[in-house]
Amino acid sequence: MDLRTLRAFVETVRAGGFSAAAKTLNASQPTVSKAVKQLEDELGVVLIDRLGHRARPTSAGDILYRRALAMLALRDDAVAELDELRGLKRGVLRLGLPPIGSALLFAPLFASFRARYPGVDIRLAETGSKRLEEMLAAGEIDLAAVLLPVSDDFEWQEVRDDPLAAILPQGHALAGRAGVGLPQLKDAPFILFESGFAINHMILDACARHGFTPTIAARSAQIDFVVELVAAGLGVAFLPRLMAAERDGTRAVLLDEPGTQWRMALAWRSGGYLPAAARAWLDLARGHKVAEHA
Repeated sequence: MDLRTLRAFVETVRAGGFSAAAKTLNASQPTVSKAVKQLEDELGVVLIDRLGHRARPTSAGDILYRRALAMLALRDDAVAELDELRGLKRGVLRLGLPPIGSALLFAPLFASFRARYPGVDIRLAETGSKRLEEMLAAGEIDLAAVLLPVSDDFEWQEVRDDPLAAILPQGHALAGRAGVGLPQLKDAPFILFESGFAINHMILDACARHGFTPTIAARSAQIDFVVELVAAGLGVAFLPRLMAAERDGTRAVLLDEPGTQWRMALAWRSGGYLPAAARAWLDLARGHKVAEHA
């Protein structure tokens, strides 16, 4: 089983189609399609259900996808270990960070790390926590900052434990409270982050526990834009206390809601090879403190 055909299959499943996978792999669409067909012929099963321009895995494809992720991750581990054995002096750190909280939590750490290890090449991936977990499992990154809890597939080191705050328009009836529960906000439109952000699931799961589904007025990946939408009166949003400093037109009120603690951690694959640069980042993060923001 050729690893290149496995890579083509994994990217086709991940992208949901041959054309999108081809762009990721810098290959032509027929090349990717041929590679997947070659894999199907070799295994004697249909792996991809082809629906026009879309493609989704069959039951057999689901099984191979899980196994292929592990095989490709092991391949990347082997290459990384061999690189260090050959004397890779400069080193590479493949790091995944989410948009929420990274500026405050990790920008100072970046500066400290760069000062100590100027020769290390930091390759940064920035996306939501759930997508970072997928990239971590696939071996595409060495470390990822994700929200706890995570599966047993990962080991982790906690970075920050913060309550969430509701960001309310300045004139909201609850804006003067010390704390607020989700049932008190159920009639207000919610402004959430884009799909793939774990904070969304945290809020929506808590709403479900109270027996309601909120109206979602808007979604965005940009914290500043979300806060400006709140200030404009479009609805309410939710941020960790660390990032909930009040701005013109808004008020931050602590969310009094079990199960909505924002716990940020650095995670890595359990049992996977962790390069020296990643271990150095973890060591530096252990002693790193972030000042409270009111």
